Amino acid sequence: MSPLNKLNQSVIEFYEKLSSWENDIVRGKGITLPQMHTLEVLGSQQPMRMKELAQGMGITTGTLTVLVDRLESKGFVCRKPHDSDRRSILVELTESGEAMFAEHDRLHLRLIDELTAEISDSEREVFLSCLEKMNKAF
Repeated sequence: MSPLNKLNQSVIEFYEKLSSWENDIVRGKGITLPQMHTLEVLGSQQPMRMKELAQGMGITTGTLTVLVDRLESKGFVCRKPHDSDRRSILVELTESGEAMFAEHDRLHLRLIDELTAEISDSEREVFLSCLEKMNKAF
């Protein structure tokens, strides 16, 4: 198998395992994975305009509206008017949303710690550099 094919298989395997882990973590919390991803983006960048949030998630504003409606009905986010742009609506986490984000973020950090426990600090730096370059490529 060529190095490119091996890399492809490894990325697919990692994606499948991470997706399975994410689904297991979210299951039973009364929230879907896309809703959790919305909380994750808001948790690190809030408040955000709807358009910016949709772009950051790689989804349409229509899809985001449905996600935000459901998160708002569950008490995890709220909408508020933008201070200087009357056409814009900001979305931010509520206290419940902050708590859900913080719990999920702690689980992510623990997973990363476990996954990288066997690699050196310099290998972590190289790994981070590679991930950052790949993320920019999207």
